[in-house]
Amino acid sequence: MAEHDVRALAVVVPARDEEALLGACLRSVEVARLTMTRLGVPGVAVVVADSCTDTTASIARHTGARVLETAAGAVGTARAAGCALALRVLGDLPARRVWLACTDADSVVPPDWLATQLRAARAGYDAVAGLVDIDGVGPAATRARWRSEYAASCRYDWLHGRVHGANLGVRGHAYRAVGGFDASTAHEDVRLVRRLQAIGSPVAWPERPVVLTSSRSHARAAMGVADDLRALA
Repeated sequence: MAEHDVRALAVVVPARDEEALLGACLRSVEVARLTMTRLGVPGVAVVVADSCTDTTASIARHTGARVLETAAGAVGTARAAGCALALRVLGDLPARRVWLACTDADSVVPPDWLATQLRAARAGYDAVAGLVDIDGVGPAATRARWRSEYAASCRYDWLHGRVHGANLGVRGHAYRAVGGFDASTAHEDVRLVRRLQAIGSPVAWPERPVVLTSSRSHARAAMGVADDLRALA
């Protein structure tokens, strides 16, 4: 375990005009982070307020998160900026000992989210790609159809094959080795994992814990769950 041990972590959350949902996200992150602190692994939350015109940044500061205000205009660029800041903040440690966890501002993580990623890291994995579910706000028929199609698209054998920026973690040195998130408006999470696989970094694909994400049909980033829900409506 010592070879793969993680000594600190950061949770990176990109956000654009998310004053309505960010508070719930960060409260859930704080619960998961405090669990890690009790396990002897301290951490920070980094919110990247990207091109915000509302109170997103002030809400994040009120929770104690480190806030980076930027005009990146792309979720990939925002995630990359947040990870760069996190690695600087935790720069006293080798990147191999730092874990970068990512979620989205419209999502809520379960209490064991970070603990599960830590176990995978200590088992030798360089990344963890988890699953998502949607909340109960939207039409029941649309939710049921989305869940059915989502389950059918997962390969439930030794891996499920899904990648979501809302439920993702990566070891700092592996993240740097593949150049981090690219500057794109969609699928930067998928491409990061594919590059990790290309260099032989082991990726864990747990079915649990699942991150709950918003069922809204108009999201801030393109080509995500919201687009899928809109197509099913």
